[in-house]
Amino acid sequence: MARSEKGAFPLTLGMLKLIPWRRSIHQPPPLYHSSFTHPFLFISRFLSGSPPTAEEEEMYDPPFSPTHAQIPRNKNKSKIIAKKKQPPKINSDRANDFPVKSELPFDFMYSYSEISPGVEPIGFREPPRFSPFGPGRIDRKWNGTTAPAQQKPDLEKLAAEERQRVLGEPLSDEETAQLVEKYRHTNCSRQINLGKGGVTHNTLEDIHNHWKRAEAVRIKCLGVPTLDMDNICFHLEDKSGGKIIYRHINTLLLYRGRNYDPGKRPQIPIMLWKPYAPIYPKLVKNVADGLTFEETKEKRNRGLNSPPLMKLSRNGVYVNVVERVRTAFETEDVVRLDCTHVGTSDCKKIGVKLRATAENIRVAVANNIILFRVTKTKLKNRNMGEMIPFQLLS
Repeated sequence: MARSEKGAFPLTLGMLKLIPWRRSIHQPPPLYHSSFTHPFLFISRFLSGSPPTAEEEEMYDPPFSPTHAQIPRNKNKSKIIAKKKQPPKINSDRANDFPVKSELPFDFMYSYSEISPGVEPIGFREPPRFSPFGPGRIDRKWNGTTAPAQQKPDLEKLAAEERQRVLGEPLSDEETAQLVEKYRHTNCSRQINLGKGGVTHNTLEDIHNHWKRAEAVRIKCLGVPTLDMDNICFHLEDKSGGKIIYRHINTLLLYRGRNYDPGKRPQIPIMLWKPYAPIYPKLVKNVADGLTFEETKEKRNRGLNSPPLMKLSRNGVYVNVVERVRTAFETEDVVRLDCTHVGTSDCKKIGVKLRATAENIRVAVANNIILFRVTKTKLKNRNMGEMIPFQLLS
């Protein structure tokens, strides 16, 4: 037990740790020190520097600053620096892949089933010079909505002949039943989902990727495009070159053909991002065509107070909506569809598509509710007509 400088209080082990001049218990005291002038202080320091006991070893507190371990130097550092300075190797075959030269006879656009090229936009939300295919990646020029195909003589005729050659002989009933049973179930891995964008450009690439390992692909449609499934089937067959062999409500099976060769498939450039929708003229007007403001307001109030014909859900299946609206117009002049859970954008798209079912239908949208007004009481066997671009309402 060591004593203090005056010998009044004993110095315990804890007090010795608090003294700033105390050295580590593993280091012996120096032989010559200035504390020789104070003998009692020297004796206390000498006693504190005695060999540590087992108890002191357990209570030893290591220093906070960690010891710096010697990191072995990399002998190949000069080689690594030399490798970094070398320029990256450019694959000559990959560099020659662009621009992609596609022989497809139709114009490239974001959606083929939900847009009509006959309606011209009045403005753009982004400069038309920014192509969604990327700069210099295709041999076509993007004009803001489409990338027109190069005009060549008899190009469509050659494409039709090539399609007939790939399809080959028609499938027999037994072959069709076998393919349908194989790919129509919900657990089929060869499936593509179509949303409110309809048949988009990148969907064609997905179809050909599935056709590499499967004879047919299952396509499930949801949302606004299901209002006109005939339009969906037409664009799938026309743009991909396949054939619809099965159709049930919103489920389709697209067959690739007997003579389909994945190595000779058409080259389809990928659209890198979804382009901004252009600005089109307003189709859903506050005052319906052919009516005054008071008459439009009176029809709107009648529709708001009338019971809804149907209640639509978001991303639902609207296959039977057109037929039910036509049937309702045989006895009523105002029909209301409850689109509370659909969303404003999809609500307007549904109204514009339904307006194409007859010439005398007027559309009004208020609080996610679509109203229709027709002058004739009987509308039968009318076609959907030309599709209105869905970008008009987005």
